[in-house]
Amino acid sequence: MYDAVTLGIRVTVEPFFIEEQSQPPDTRWMFGYRITISNGRREPVQLLSRHWRITDARGQSTEVRGQGVVGKQPRIEPGASFEYTSGAPLATPSGIMAGSYRMVTDKGAVLDVDIPTFSLDTPGRRSRPN
Repeated sequence: MYDAVTLGIRVTVEPFFIEEQSQPPDTRWMFGYRITISNGRREPVQLLSRHWRITDARGQSTEVRGQGVVGKQPRIEPGASFEYTSGAPLATPSGIMAGSYRMVTDKGAVLDVDIPTFSLDTPGRRSRPN
């Protein structure tokens, strides 16, 4: 598990390998990640957008930007959490992901919330840590 707190918003990530969707002979390894966003603030926040930087073991990076997550722009009340699962393919058996969420409070304050950098690793492979 990976964890970061920014401005009272906790983001926890649990990455996992998806063997049945991976095709190593075609240089495709599929990884999933489960994210929990917890609001430790005294006011509601709404997630507006996301930004990801996905880097494979060769150092090739891809940036992904978009509105919301999994088709939603959730409003998270104080003390509540929002959880979702998504995935990313890599051309190598390991890599790393990092990013941020843009959120807004009811009063219009914009918050850039860190997603902790996390490692994507195929189980049972001996590799250097990402």
